[in-house]
Amino acid sequence: MKDLDLSTVDELLSTTRAVRRHLDLNRPVNPQTIVDCLRLALQAPTGGNAQGWRWLVVTDPEVKASLAEICRNADGGGFQRRADLSRRTDPQDSRVYASAAYLLNVLHRVPVLVVPCILGRVQSTATADAAELYGSILPAVWSFMLALRSRGLGSVWTAIHLAREQEAAELLGIPDDYTQVALIPVAHTPTEVFKAASRTPVESLMYWDTWGRSEASPTQSEHTG
Repeated sequence: MKDLDLSTVDELLSTTRAVRRHLDLNRPVNPQTIVDCLRLALQAPTGGNAQGWRWLVVTDPEVKASLAEICRNADGGGFQRRADLSRRTDPQDSRVYASAAYLLNVLHRVPVLVVPCILGRVQSTATADAAELYGSILPAVWSFMLALRSRGLGSVWTAIHLAREQEAAELLGIPDDYTQVALIPVAHTPTEVFKAASRTPVESLMYWDTWGRSEASPTQSEHTG
């Protein structure tokens, strides 16, 4: 197998951002590009290799408008209220909430909305049941978003419409035995938007072998040295 260009791979993984304000609302997205990105997404692993996913790609202006209205009703102005409340105490949170509110206001104008779905419903409160269901499609959704980024398209994971999932299902004709997991807006995005974000150092977020242990065991160090 040909070695991967790690610098390119690392740049893709570290610069795929949640894009809300910088989605180009006027430039069409080539439908074939969506198909190509979804084809790549289907290479992601899925529980039991069941591949129970379905992808609903929404481009019809009337359907987008109705779906956007469901999202706005589900939010009820909450994003903007949170942005206003946190403006002085937490400017970063305020900016995030404000950008989310902005996106909801223009969602109907985004060229493509993608609703990933998975066959099955979480039937119990057991953590394992939810992990199995969602773990069978979330890797594919992220692969889809990475593929979009590699082609100059921005996206963002949204889930506000799931508060009114049944309304969205009725609008889109989604069967009752499928679970919607997200709504992904897709549009062309300026290149400068794709850049690494400031993150907490990984060393302060990871442990070795047991919770709270900050260093690898001597045995582990010998194996990797």
